[in-house]
Amino acid sequence: MAQTSGMEKPNLNRRAAMAALGLTAASPLLWACGGGASGGGSGASSSSSSSSSSFAVAAPAVTDPLLLDIHRRAFNLFWDRGNTAFGLVPDRTPTASAASIAGVGFQLTANVIGAMNAYVSRPDAATRTLTTLRHMWNAPQGPDATGMAGHHGFFYHFLDIDTGLCDGTSEISSIDTALFLMGALTAAQYFDGAGADETEIRTLAQSIYERVDWAWLLKSDGAIGHGWTPESGFISYEWTGFNEAMMVYLLAMASPTFPVPASAWDVWTSTYEATYGTYMGQTYLGFPALFVQQFNACWFDFRGIADAYMRGKSLDYFENSKRATLAQREYARQNPGGFTGYGADMWGFTACDGPADATVNGRTYKTYAARGMAIHGGFDDGTLAPWASLASLPFTPGETWQAVQTLKARYGADIYGTYGFYDAFNPTYTGATTTGHITASAGWVGKDWIALDTGPVLAMLENYMTGRLWALMRGSPIVKLGLQKAGFQATTSAGAWIS
Repeated sequence: MAQTSGMEKPNLNRRAAMAALGLTAASPLLWACGGGASGGGSGASSSSSSSSSSFAVAAPAVTDPLLLDIHRRAFNLFWDRGNTAFGLVPDRTPTASAASIAGVGFQLTANVIGAMNAYVSRPDAATRTLTTLRHMWNAPQGPDATGMAGHHGFFYHFLDIDTGLCDGTSEISSIDTALFLMGALTAAQYFDGAGADETEIRTLAQSIYERVDWAWLLKSDGAIGHGWTPESGFISYEWTGFNEAMMVYLLAMASPTFPVPASAWDVWTSTYEATYGTYMGQTYLGFPALFVQQFNACWFDFRGIADAYMRGKSLDYFENSKRATLAQREYARQNPGGFTGYGADMWGFTACDGPADATVNGRTYKTYAARGMAIHGGFDDGTLAPWASLASLPFTPGETWQAVQTLKARYGADIYGTYGFYDAFNPTYTGATTTGHITASAGWVGKDWIALDTGPVLAMLENYMTGRLWALMRGSPIVKLGLQKAGFQATTSAGAWIS
């Protein structure tokens, strides 16, 4: 067995993962299927696909015991692991790691969801939230290469758990700061009481948001940049659509202190057409990895509202995400790469852990990488991420739940543990690995739960089960103003709130 291997990268970010594949957020993607398949919307089902499960395509009841168990376990990750000196949840569990500020944004959201569901008391959730927000407000900011948590109001992507300051040579990150801010604004919207603690939560969240100097990262062409490092200055990449950075623009345009002009939204959408088309029988605005469809939808209720581009396609972003999810499912059913386990009831491709940086029997595998397929290509090495299908539950309830039930029934405890499904597994890969272990039924199984991946599971399950998170954020003046400046209008009665 010919094999080459690489080192694990526990703090590898999404941009680095895409760059490792020759991909960026501002460039077309190339087909990179580990199974040697070619792209396109057709292909015969592979004989290595698993047989269909006995589970029907039917939406789960909101009282389904498995649904409730996944929801509670996802919350427990943030509550159990977020009780640190500075209120920062580690990026990974159980592997020792720094805190991703994006994960901390989902931690703040989890505190709210925990209080909503009486998993913890409202005062306890408020106390935990205050610990985090006080640190993020008071932590030093500046241009120095050491001893800082951020600069110009933005934060470093990774913060050391013990010091609360920049971990290693991490970068100032606009998208990860935005993900943190969405959690802070969720807390500000939920904790609306007159008491001292809840008043302080609102004050801190607003102050942290207003301190961010969005204009500092605005490039000469009107796009917002990825970030900055003290060693090299501004990162050359910029955010243009379609990807997860929609929230960066919405927050930046709504800022009362350092806004970017509303014309920035036109710059953001100017590259949409390159990723719009028909793939696997679905016509939609695409990106290979499903997290792009999910991150913004954790907080923004896109049902029945659309910007000018989407109105021109007679779409909204919610329907777009539904189509993207169905295309992934169809890709798994056709299984052009011939990977083990794939099927209409076994799918989920996104940024996630993987078995090894290795080539085995002609197949290329990766550790952490952005996985998935769309009209403009992508990467697939047989790795499945349960969280990718779970976080699509509001988009495709029946198809998602069929996959979740099949995952649990087929692989059981091999892929399901203390905090729910492990980040990823690969039934095709059975070689050497440092990122997990090999099981008889599921092949390679990752050893970690990742906060950034578990957060969307909790948020999107909450949106499916109760709609309370979406309802909460529809009431946020910042969310509403950002969408209005981007030109969103109601397209159905469900979107009347935007007016």
